[in-house]
Amino acid sequence: MAVDGGYADFFGPQVPRTDDGGQTATFALASAAYRDSELADIKKADNEWHQTTLNAGRSWATIFRPNLGEAFSRAVADRMLGSGRKPLIQSFGAEPQVVVEHCLAANGIRKARDARLAAVIVLCGLLFLPGMLIWLLGFQIRTTVAKSENKQAGALGTAVLLAIAALAVLFLLKMPFSGFWAWYARAAVVLPVVGWFWAKRICEATARDLRERWDGLLSGSGVGAKVPEAVPSNPNETSAEQLRQSLAKLGAEQQSNSVFYAGPKGILGMGTRWGSWQLAENLTPADPSREIHPFRSWDVVKSIHDQLRMLERGPLNTGGFTKPSIRHWVVTPVGENAKAVSRPEGTDVEAYQVKTHAIQEICNKQQFGAGDRHYLGVQWTLWDGQLVITMLITVTVLHETLRIEVTGHALGPVNPLFTSKPEAPSKEVAKSFKPWETRKVMLPLVTASEVVRLAVRAPLTWYPPLLNWLGGTIGLPEPFGLRHAWADQPWRHRFMADDALRAAAPVLRVVHAASIKVLEENGVDTEKFGSRSAFLSTAVQDPTPGKADLYNA
Repeated sequence: MAVDGGYADFFGPQVPRTDDGGQTATFALASAAYRDSELADIKKADNEWHQTTLNAGRSWATIFRPNLGEAFSRAVADRMLGSGRKPLIQSFGAEPQVVVEHCLAANGIRKARDARLAAVIVLCGLLFLPGMLIWLLGFQIRTTVAKSENKQAGALGTAVLLAIAALAVLFLLKMPFSGFWAWYARAAVVLPVVGWFWAKRICEATARDLRERWDGLLSGSGVGAKVPEAVPSNPNETSAEQLRQSLAKLGAEQQSNSVFYAGPKGILGMGTRWGSWQLAENLTPADPSREIHPFRSWDVVKSIHDQLRMLERGPLNTGGFTKPSIRHWVVTPVGENAKAVSRPEGTDVEAYQVKTHAIQEICNKQQFGAGDRHYLGVQWTLWDGQLVITMLITVTVLHETLRIEVTGHALGPVNPLFTSKPEAPSKEVAKSFKPWETRKVMLPLVTASEVVRLAVRAPLTWYPPLLNWLGGTIGLPEPFGLRHAWADQPWRHRFMADDALRAAAPVLRVVHAASIKVLEENGVDTEKFGSRSAFLSTAVQDPTPGKADLYNA
């Protein structure tokens, strides 16, 4: 959702556009909230610079372990909306508010399911606790040994569960009690099984709903996130108002013009720096009898800014550039392994935006030594949000040397883990009379073990800290930003790589032409600048991206 100048109208659910206008990355990340795959799958999406961690719960409590969707939606919502949260990295090419709203919607669907499952547990489990504990023990043993690679161990787990079932039947037939306790013992054996069937129907209905949303997001069918708890209906609903303000704060931070340079990781959110071209020459007067007319770095930057607006125009009607986003950025250096960032504060900052006069002062004065730096950026979001190309320009003047540096950054598509659609559970088995051939057998959408896991977790979802302690959580990579945390390099995709490489030459030539024009207007000899510019125009045609932040590469 685009935010113009800070805050937008956050009342009501955000309905994605059905034309998929730059929303592929957003919907792919949002789909993770509805997934029911294994938690460990999130490690497949790690990239070279950002890795998630799995905070394992208690080894004896594997039945409480969450799946990917449960852990992802909870971790993302808590990290991006939690009180006292640390600053976030902008998600260029994606809309983090939409992702968070889908996480909240998924949490709401599961919360409604867990409320019904908790009622089942109370009626068919806690009131008949001895029987439920025996059945749970059998399922836990079966689940533990079934994860073993030894097929005999898996068969043993199934045999244990069947043995418990046989003993239960024998217990019903040869009841050692009489009177009330006899009927209670019978109920303790039977009702947990009845509760399991009841819970299975609840789990299957919710699983179908979650999978339809997962598939709908990736198919572009316009699945909206319904978050009624973010819409206060009266002034006394403080929690709803707080959530609404947190979403507004998230939208404002997404529009911040402050970014962070993390060494070889590049600018967080924009990707690694793959190319760098520098034009540096002495400032000498064109007329030796006259001095150079004084000018400042901002004058050059302003001229470049004006000319970059013309990039989408060309002499031929052959397509060309789409309209770029051109912004002034304040870049703060952080350590390569920094776990947190701190945004600029003070009277020069409003709604996470550094004011223009402060940016101009940084551009003119903070060019050497400690402090933030100014960069002029031109950015394209392409391939429906899957590719973000950013060209950054900085102008410095030290003594009599003017340096104009252009650097290229590229952020690639989200990991394929997030773009995979749901598949109906199935397995290949050998045909009875033709063992050399196989056939596909459809499996239940929700397995017996999954029903037990969800039912046991349900009463504890009202107190997440205990559930997280027992089952574990996802540790998000810090400093956290949704888009760059799970982005791949674009260089494995031929057309994406071509787009990134082709953007460099036109931008470089516009920057040089605008700069030389300012120098000429202020009486500077531009012969050497022109020669150096021609040389760089040749060098920029090198078709190989590099690792510009690894200076020995």
